[in-house]
Amino acid sequence: SWYLCLCMAVADIAAVAVKQEKDDSDTGIQSNPVNLEERILELCKEHSKGVTDEMIISDQPMIDNVKRMKALQRLLSMGKIDLLKQGSTLIYRLKTSSSVPGKTKGFEKEEKLVYQIIEDNGNRGIWIRDIRMKSNLPNLQVSKVLRTLESKKLIKSVKSVAAPRKKVYMLFDLVPDETLTGGAWYSDQEFETEFVDILNLKCLQYLQQKAHKSRTQHSTSPAIQRRTSYVTVNEVCKFITDLGISKVK
Repeated sequence: SWYLCLCMAVADIAAVAVKQEKDDSDTGIQSNPVNLEERILELCKEHSKGVTDEMIISDQPMIDNVKRMKALQRLLSMGKIDLLKQGSTLIYRLKTSSSVPGKTKGFEKEEKLVYQIIEDNGNRGIWIRDIRMKSNLPNLQVSKVLRTLESKKLIKSVKSVAAPRKKVYMLFDLVPDETLTGGAWYSDQEFETEFVDILNLKCLQYLQQKAHKSRTQHSTSPAIQRRTSYVTVNEVCKFITDLGISKVK
């Protein structure tokens, strides 16, 4: 099964390949993730319309992808930034205290209340049951307000891979969190079994080729063979990227 293949591939990676990165202390920002988060917030303040991954990479070229994505995910989870989509480009923008007055000018107080509750939950969204509890509004009124806000493209409903029959609501221009969409492993709420199997196979082949090359070049020294057969996570990521089988960064 795909799950067994996945487990076997992960085991092979752990046994043959992965080693710790050694460049964590190259700069103060690299060694301290909080500093990186603060720098990203500064960039967002400098660029009120938002910043792209490319802008962050240009500003901090020594930071690897894993550290950058962890910092961004932490800022998103803390509600300090929003992830938006403009055309085909993802934009990180500083989260303001509230955008309700401008977007819901002239709305009823119940509509403003529901909008505020949805906005406060960012790109993770909120269940309709929780909206009812927080707003203390009747079920029919909540449903009516949600339909109004959706028709004006102020909010949208998104299905979660964890509970496909339920919807969560978020602001219209937000990109749903990966906990809802499943990230690269899901497409239209379906687990990409074939894609995962291909990735497993290619990773395993790469590790086997690396190990074979090490044995061939250092046949008289098992210790050197083992050391030179190691690969980093970044090297595996680059290998997959160069193959062109995945567009995920």
